[in-house]
Amino acid sequence: MPFYIAREGSKLWRRVSMETLVELHLLAEKWKLLLAGLIFQYIHGLAARGVHYLHQPGPTLQDVGFIILPELGQDKAYISETIFTLVFISFVLWTFHPFIFQSKKFYTVLLWCRVLAFLVASQILRIITFYSTQLPGPNYHCREGSKLARLPRPDSALEVLLINFPRGVIYGCGDLIFSSHMIFTLVFVLTYQKYGSTRCIKQLSWFIAVILSLLIIASRKHYTVDIVVAWYTVNLVFFFIDKKLPELPDRTIGIQSPLLPLSTKDKDAKSKEEHHKLLNGNSGDAADWRQRTQVNGKLLEDGNTVHADTQMNGK
Repeated sequence: MPFYIAREGSKLWRRVSMETLVELHLLAEKWKLLLAGLIFQYIHGLAARGVHYLHQPGPTLQDVGFIILPELGQDKAYISETIFTLVFISFVLWTFHPFIFQSKKFYTVLLWCRVLAFLVASQILRIITFYSTQLPGPNYHCREGSKLARLPRPDSALEVLLINFPRGVIYGCGDLIFSSHMIFTLVFVLTYQKYGSTRCIKQLSWFIAVILSLLIIASRKHYTVDIVVAWYTVNLVFFFIDKKLPELPDRTIGIQSPLLPLSTKDKDAKSKEEHHKLLNGNSGDAADWRQRTQVNGKLLEDGNTVHADTQMNGK
């Protein structure tokens, strides 16, 4: 038993080491894209902090979701945050599963390049939207009488740049349309829908996304319009951006694929070679170079004749 555990541990270590080398090679090529995506996450937080200075508390707007869903109360606001945190952590862990498990369907670095592209595109639209119109926040700390509903003018630019993390992110006001929590959730669910392999988890992911949407409204963190706009905007962004980005290389077990994705030049050369073989009527195999005999203007293989032609010629 100890020998078996040691042997399996050795195999796991070799697999992790090989996968790490491949991912580091990809990281050396794509680090600029990843860094740009991460920097924009800070810019998005900075924009949300900035709109808080413009926020003017007022009476909560009439909302269908508020009428239908009972208010959970301030003491139960943690429920939606807990579910969102579990979704976030679960997705991050799943993106690193190729380092351990043998079912490698994607490269982690390339997958995160796509995820950050979806997030950045959605967040740009979000920033434009909530700076266009500031609505009175429905959250408890954004209502009239709360000390956090209005932010005093900053004493320095450094105070704005630090965005009072993490308190400034958690207790923000004014960045309503559309929900940032739903951007992350839907991008994660859509990504797993495309690259995940377990059907029940895909169905569970969509169910959790719907439940989280309802909990956010019930917690009065967003208006219903913030959730509705997020649902169709993120799905459209994912659809169009996914069409523009190059597809991830297939790493399905049993398919002999290169260790790293082929370059555009290699793909073009391979496509031209296959096209040339099809035009010549052979696949390049030596078995296709058989002797052909011409009879009555027809090419016959291996010198075989056609009985129909023999009878028509009266022979």
